Amino acid sequence: MAARFVASPRGARRARRLAVTWLEERSYPPSSEVSCAVALVVGELAANAVQHGRVPGREFALRLTLDTAGGLVRVEVADAASAKRLPTAAPTSYPEGESGRGLLLVDALAAHWGSTPRHPLGKTVWAELSLTAGEGTR
Repeated sequence: MAARFVASPRGARRARRLAVTWLEERSYPPSSEVSCAVALVVGELAANAVQHGRVPGREFALRLTLDTAGGLVRVEVADAASAKRLPTAAPTSYPEGESGRGLLLVDALAAHWGSTPRHPLGKTVWAELSLTAGEGTR
């Protein structure tokens, strides 16, 4: 599944809701641990794309893929902003402010995550989550 959204808080909410609906159509109900974890990861990555990756006039993209043989769901959120430094690790300390913990949540829920540059511009932040409850966390 792939979709594009306006780079706004509303777009981030719509991306999260679409991910939950997509998983429900694949027999992962909204109350399942898989759906809840994916919703949280999509919400965090989409919020980051809106807050840190927004380029006026550009959207962000969400792609979800399900690998039942490998037991993973892959979440990719792409934005148009080229970062000076791509995210490679979650912060090691908690900031004093109300924000800055999103990648810590992604790190805790995902089996693997990272980022890649997009050409000609932008970046994609991705995360792979286990379809077996509790096995994707570190």
